[in-house]
Amino acid sequence: MKKIKKGDIVARKSYGKDIIFVVKNIIPIKDEKIAILKGMVDRIEADSNIEDLEIVDKQIINEKLETLHQKMNNKTIQNKEIKGKNEYSIGILTQNHRNKEKMITGKILHLDGDKKYSQKSYAYYKKLGLNAIVRNVPEYKQPKVVYPLLQMYHPDILVVTGHDGMIKRGTDYHNIYNYRNSRYFIQTVKEARKYDKETNSHLVIFARSLSKLL
Repeated sequence: MKKIKKGDIVARKSYGKDIIFVVKNIIPIKDEKIAILKGMVDRIEADSNIEDLEIVDKQIINEKLETLHQKMNNKTIQNKEIKGKNEYSIGILTQNHRNKEKMITGKILHLDGDKKYSQKSYAYYKKLGLNAIVRNVPEYKQPKVVYPLLQMYHPDILVVTGHDGMIKRGTDYHNIYNYRNSRYFIQTVKEARKYDKETNSHLVIFARSLSKLL
């Protein structure tokens, strides 16, 4: 069996190889080697005994990536079609008449804990013609940097994303401390709301948390 190392693309045998991961790090614990994993397509972080991992065939990786790119392209085409038909306008139907209002998209500030996903997000915003600033910030640093970044960019919309996953052997699904990064997303939202209250900016926030507490 090929020795698994940092940067390898793997799947967990005990989970039926359902998710493709990139090996983020390998940590020796007693007589075991534990791999810290992050999802290649799915936004999930996990750990696994290195013996439970298997290198994923390049063809399967390419098929997964092609499927993801196709989904993104389809969404982009659909949005462009809607944009073209409506000419930046939205129709509001009432009982007696139709009103048209100009659609104005706000400035977006997007914090993401993964470099590759940050790049993908920026490319997607650009395709849609949206005014977006994307910053790659590790999940644990997001609560510390969000307030000064909001002061710097004054966005209308804040998006907070990153990898998350339940800690191994965790049993209480409603306890944020049983998740790897949910508490950081919650702290980030609290800091953003503090900024919102102080500036009265009516900030719209989209934040990701597997524990569904946001």
